[in-house]
Amino acid sequence: MDPESAQPPEGERVSVAGRVMQLRLQGKACFAHIEDESARMQVWFKSDRIGDDAYEVVRLLDLGDIIGVDGVVTRTRRGEPTVLADALTLLVKSLRPLPEKWHGLQDQETRYRKRYLDLLSSDAQRRHFMARSAVVRALRSVLDSRGFLEVETPLLQPIAGGGSAVPFMTHWNSLDIDVFLRIAIELHLKRLLVGGYERVYEIGRVFRNEGLSPRHNPEFTMLEAYQAYANLDDMRELTETLVTTSAMALGPAHPEDGGSAPCDDPLLRRVGGTDLHLHPPFAVRRMVDLVRDATGIDAVAAWDELHDAAHGLGVEVAAQLSPGAVLLEIYEQRVEHTIWEPTFVVEYPADVTPLARRTPHDPRFVERFELIAAGRELANAFSELNDPVDQRQRFEEQARRRAAGDAEAPPIDEDFLEAIEVGMPPAGGLGVGVDRLLMLLTGASNIRDVLLFPTMRPQRQEPMQ
Repeated sequence: MDPESAQPPEGERVSVAGRVMQLRLQGKACFAHIEDESARMQVWFKSDRIGDDAYEVVRLLDLGDIIGVDGVVTRTRRGEPTVLADALTLLVKSLRPLPEKWHGLQDQETRYRKRYLDLLSSDAQRRHFMARSAVVRALRSVLDSRGFLEVETPLLQPIAGGGSAVPFMTHWNSLDIDVFLRIAIELHLKRLLVGGYERVYEIGRVFRNEGLSPRHNPEFTMLEAYQAYANLDDMRELTETLVTTSAMALGPAHPEDGGSAPCDDPLLRRVGGTDLHLHPPFAVRRMVDLVRDATGIDAVAAWDELHDAAHGLGVEVAAQLSPGAVLLEIYEQRVEHTIWEPTFVVEYPADVTPLARRTPHDPRFVERFELIAAGRELANAFSELNDPVDQRQRFEEQARRRAAGDAEAPPIDEDFLEAIEVGMPPAGGLGVGVDRLLMLLTGASNIRDVLLFPTMRPQRQEPMQ
């Protein structure tokens, strides 16, 4: 069915199909509105035109039925384009009632569990999820235009590396081995840098066996990109371009969607009722400076006393945590959620970032940033560590943490170490949480609002009597 802007001229014979969304029986005539992905069209059934037998089928139609109509384009007295039907074909009979169209599907849990009903009952919801495709296309367009090669890497891996998370595990019957759903894309893309590619990226699903929250879903979408002979500054510029291009691809919000943008500027969004400016350049702040400003603690000077400092702030930390891990806990609990405007938080502790290059001025910190906006992490980037000796030492430290009971610490990936021992060029690496970026750009407060099929706890099935 063509959109209204491309309606066929009056008198033209057409064939249309769609789902019946409205019915008005008026004796020997019936008006129906049918709808497809692009538009809605009125159909006019007259018993003396289509015949009594066909009109009996019209009388048996229900909302939700899918029909095909052959007829002639005309206009009603109100000027509405209408197909005057000559023939009717019932394509699909709907056996369940649709949600009431005027108010849409109101129960939030039902909207998540039965997304098809949510989409059927709301044009705004269909537009909302089309925004996801627009953003993914924008991300690809930026990277493709810069010569990045899109690749696909394994979802099932013998070692779940590249991050700190509890993985999902399954068994590969034919090989008789346990394998894991990947928790990150990173290590395979770095192998490709070793293999001679200089710019690679992947947009794909990753899986972490963690709890559900408004910002977390166990299955989510990541963009990871790696560029040889680049550093953290290059990744900052790339990140700004990815975010702003995505916002511009969406444009100002559709007025019927409630408006996540307060004006015609696509780089001015509204999140939780508050304006958010996405105009580059974004601010750059060191983590230790943000912590000092918020708490008065100079983490560099008080490095060996950070446990006491954390307790003084009411931040509970385990006794075995390293000073860097304690600093990260203080930052995440007391600072991160307060950052509103887009800010690159730089220089993370080395002992919580095992895959990044150390800063030249202080080996306790690494060349890493996270982009924070509206209190949420959107992106994470490194000047990548390519020193195999340092990398092995950091993997060994992770292995010690794992042996001590840290289920999120990965085991040593000897194959990856062997790869970078061949020689990995200096590189910048970037990860962008696509779902969180969508939340920011659409004003969604819950990650489930940007996932077509979010993970839900199974509904309890009543036993058969």
